[in-house]
Amino acid sequence: MAYQRGSLKKVSRKEGETWVLRYRATRWDGKRIENIASVGLVRDFPKEKDAWREVDKLGLLVRINGDSRKTRIRFDALAEQYLKNDFGVDAVRPKTERTVLNTEHIVRAYLIPRWGKEVADGIKPLDIQRWLKSLRNDDKLAWTTISKVRGTMLRIYKVGRLHELVTSNPVQPVETRCTTSYKAILLTPQQTLAILQSLPNVLHRILVLTCAATALRFSELLALRWGDVLWGLARIAVTKRWSRGKDGPTKSRKSEGHVPLHPVLAHHLKEWHAQTPYPKDTDFVFPSLKAEGRVPVSPAVFVADHLRPAALKAGVQIPDGHRFGLHNMRHSLSHWLVNKAKVEPKTVQSILRHSRIQTTLAIYTQSDGDETHAAQGAFLEELGMASEVIQ
Repeated sequence: MAYQRGSLKKVSRKEGETWVLRYRATRWDGKRIENIASVGLVRDFPKEKDAWREVDKLGLLVRINGDSRKTRIRFDALAEQYLKNDFGVDAVRPKTERTVLNTEHIVRAYLIPRWGKEVADGIKPLDIQRWLKSLRNDDKLAWTTISKVRGTMLRIYKVGRLHELVTSNPVQPVETRCTTSYKAILLTPQQTLAILQSLPNVLHRILVLTCAATALRFSELLALRWGDVLWGLARIAVTKRWSRGKDGPTKSRKSEGHVPLHPVLAHHLKEWHAQTPYPKDTDFVFPSLKAEGRVPVSPAVFVADHLRPAALKAGVQIPDGHRFGLHNMRHSLSHWLVNKAKVEPKTVQSILRHSRIQTTLAIYTQSDGDETHAAQGAFLEELGMASEVIQ
């Protein structure tokens, strides 16, 4: 292949007008196609000759002419390459819209501002470790969020090594904590009933009742149409979720399926079906009356204006700033079924449609005080100390 120098071009991007180097590359199937490599922002390199100096500094001409082992690609270019290969049209595994948006946010809000101008192969593990710790101490990010930042950076380098753009992965030895300090507020059935009785609007009552009985995610509840309520089969079909103002795929393949429709819940849903002004199969089960049924109710408005005040009125202790919403109903049902109703964990996993039973037991089901008390008593009884009183 003949030596190529490529050409520079200005393109408009979210972060500003950017210089890119255009060159020819050989695709996996042998076809020659046009490709681009990011050079830098026009505001940083106002003249074309300045951009060419940056091309030389980054070693892009070496890279496009095939000797990738000697490439010194900058981290922002490496990150852009990752987004293109892992999330673009050529991605092996298509990602959901939410995954794409979350990943792009991490890349553009955290990784590129800190590491973008540095040569990717020159970044050291200890520097990454200290930076991640500063995100916790200075920026007050949760460890779970920091773990996602690390995971995204790790995958950027993995893709970079796959394409021979970098020689090592400095994120591999870096550690973070991945546990969360968040603990869901659990509701008893009596508190749930009190919340229902505090809601004057029948739409809001049936929304909370359906969530409490089925453990559907809020996004899944909002996406429900009357055609998804299978009266004859005593089931509710879960095939989509409402996200960013439109229908989207469920959270995972395991999430797609059915949840049971008990006769009691069916009775209340039928009463609501007879009252709602939007009873067609294609209408939302929980429509926004203000928007004349074109969209479902607003989750943020419902929680802030109706659910949270009703919970406080019912005596639920919600500390200031603590998260509380319909998702607490999901946690509460899992906890009650396992600890109080003694339902098999596999059955509860099926109701919540979790891919792994560890998620059901470790995250959605808290240990029960009565259970641990009884377990300790059984041990003491086995020791023959059940009737003794320790002074």
